[in-house]
Amino acid sequence: MNKSLDSKNVTKVPSSRLSRLSAFGSLATRLAGNVIKEGVKQYSQGQTPKLQQLVLTPTNIGHVADKLAQLRGAAMKVGQMLSMDAGELLPEELSQVLAKLRNDANFMPHKQLISVLKSHWGNDWIDAFGQFELRPFAAASIGQVHLAYLATGEKLAVKIQYPGIRDSIDSDIDNVASLLKMSGLVPDNVKLDLLLNEAKRQLHHEADYIYEAKLLTQYQTWVSQDPHFVVPKVYSKLSNHSILCMEFVEGQTIESVANLSQEVRDELATNLLKLFLDELFTFKLVQTDPNFGNFLYQIDTNKIVLLDFGATRPISNNLSAGYKKLMQGAMSSDYNLMTQAAKQIGFFETDITEAQQKLIVDIFHQACEPLRCDGKYDFAGSQLAKRVTTAAKAMSTQQDKWHTPPMDAIFVHRKLAGIYLLAAKIKANVDVRALFSSHHLN
Repeated sequence: MNKSLDSKNVTKVPSSRLSRLSAFGSLATRLAGNVIKEGVKQYSQGQTPKLQQLVLTPTNIGHVADKLAQLRGAAMKVGQMLSMDAGELLPEELSQVLAKLRNDANFMPHKQLISVLKSHWGNDWIDAFGQFELRPFAAASIGQVHLAYLATGEKLAVKIQYPGIRDSIDSDIDNVASLLKMSGLVPDNVKLDLLLNEAKRQLHHEADYIYEAKLLTQYQTWVSQDPHFVVPKVYSKLSNHSILCMEFVEGQTIESVANLSQEVRDELATNLLKLFLDELFTFKLVQTDPNFGNFLYQIDTNKIVLLDFGATRPISNNLSAGYKKLMQGAMSSDYNLMTQAAKQIGFFETDITEAQQKLIVDIFHQACEPLRCDGKYDFAGSQLAKRVTTAAKAMSTQQDKWHTPPMDAIFVHRKLAGIYLLAAKIKANVDVRALFSSHHLN
């Protein structure tokens, strides 16, 4: 969740389907008007512009980003789904929209917030609290988070969903799809319909806070005996599908660990990567959002606080076994085993040449480079994330179309890439081979 909040970020969330549809309609009308205006201007100067050039002006890009930030919910999440699949392959114009959405965190005005709280907790909602901060300390696409104290003095983090978000998911995504198709922002080789259908499914889970509360409790059970992690407890009596009340757990930003000793940095990255492997091979349930804001570090206890489980996905036995086989092959540079594993995971189901298969397996081999390191792997010095991105981009330009991975793989790769980026950012060294071997030998 974004924590850079100021007064300019306060905007009312359109809560009814009609108001949200109207917002999309007004945006389309505004874009069309700007296209006509810019077209007339360029024609008068003797130019013959293409429609996409007229749509992708800085003014229009700003309008799209501002409107999606106001709508929040599915409208913002679609951008995240697109960036997960295509990453650096997206056109610069779309990347600008996504960057703006990631940095802009709007929140509800007090009047709308109070209305939401009364609708869920009744007119006397404040009686349960000794103090309730009306200004949120974090905001994102689905909801915002407030600090509160119970009358007993217990400190809570109260996650409140924006009104109308859950009921508008399908229609919002369909409207965003129409907007994106009209603008020509998404490359033809990105399977937009597949991504949007997955976005709908994922968002319905994320918008159900009862579902997230169950996941929080599940993870709390799993890490209860692990001295390296903390998961906030849930206050079930105050929680429902749209409000999630949790224990407020203190901690500093995970990136701040970069200022601590090498030993602490190495241990933190090692524990996060170990947890990911446990999720993938033991728990068969992966929290797939590696946003740095979803982790905190407690310097006094040397523990990592795990937050936000809305994007958690179950992993099938077949998928888990496929990734174990892929990593085994990468560890020994067994390309035949890696190709078999990629097929088991779900790659190569569409028409694809042997040359394309080899390029994809080559990228897997490069991404698994830490598994072939005898001892600790230097994530910062290796620039692995940048090299893998460059290789993927080069592959896309050499082939007729980008090979969209299976949906589950997109989320697994997203989580692993996030851990790699964090390890590089804090300049950590990790014995990845040893971590994987503990699973490989089981």
